Amino acid sequence: MSKAIRFHQTGGPEVLQLDEIEVGDPGPGEARVRHAACGINFIDCYQRSGLYQTPLPAVAGNEAAGVVEAVGPGVSAVKPGDRVAYCLMPGTYCEVRNLPADKLCPLPDGISFEQGAAMMLKGMTVQYLLRRTHKVEPGETVLFHAAAGGVGLIACQWLKVLGATVIATAGSEEKCQLARAHGADHCINYRTEDFVARVRELTGGAGVPVVYDSVGKDTFPGSLACLQPLGLMVSFGNASGPVPPMALGVLASHGSLFLTRPTLGTYVAKRADLLATAQDLFDVVLSGKVKIGIGRRYPLKDAALAHRELEARMTTGAGVLVP
Repeated sequence: MSKAIRFHQTGGPEVLQLDEIEVGDPGPGEARVRHAACGINFIDCYQRSGLYQTPLPAVAGNEAAGVVEAVGPGVSAVKPGDRVAYCLMPGTYCEVRNLPADKLCPLPDGISFEQGAAMMLKGMTVQYLLRRTHKVEPGETVLFHAAAGGVGLIACQWLKVLGATVIATAGSEEKCQLARAHGADHCINYRTEDFVARVRELTGGAGVPVVYDSVGKDTFPGSLACLQPLGLMVSFGNASGPVPPMALGVLASHGSLFLTRPTLGTYVAKRADLLATAQDLFDVVLSGKVKIGIGRRYPLKDAALAHRELEARMTTGAGVLVP
């Protein structure tokens, strides 16, 4: 048996409950992993609330790290005793589970289980955003929203490694200080400042070539206004709610803009891409140039509290559940 956080209906954090579930032997192509830590992400809240539909009842969570206990027939990618980390396999808020072995990434000895659980989804998201969706070049100025969150703090550090000038936004002066401490050159408190006017001021009226926006509804129109002609709007999250429908002519009126709504799943659908993305992330973390800090640790049973604090924007950095 395994303790697991499940929801039997969609709704607020209160629908999360601690259950016991049966975990059998791994089947063909599967591995059984005992979790040492489980990552906490906004996508977990989207699935729990029903914004992203998932079959019910469902074990929450999308990111974890632990040790392989057993493997099923035909598995060669991992073996019992291997340290592994993974993401994008819903059902991580539990002590132990079976899952496809080809979704697991070997976790280097120099990276802790908590770091692994906190960095796979967020760190690989940063990797594809900065290296593939828009390949950031030295000297470029970029705007990155929600810079004090788990993704944002990794992004600020990695952008500095790439030689970019980072304009960040956050919801308080404390969070702005945190973003600056992680590499942001400028941080705009969007609750007290007009971030569009400030970005235009910082860029001499030119705007930026790319905006990375995981906030969604509240920042989307302003983000478009921050872009220079032919700029790229990267909308990769909905923390404030989904972006409403818009007329395509808006992109023309702002200067022939490009717009994309990418997902990590598309970028790592092939195992070769998954391993390459993870390795790039592991390399930059092992180099010491990008540090993975754990903002909050919660016992597994306190998953509902973790969701409440995340949705209330009370957290900074990455949070983990500890089984």
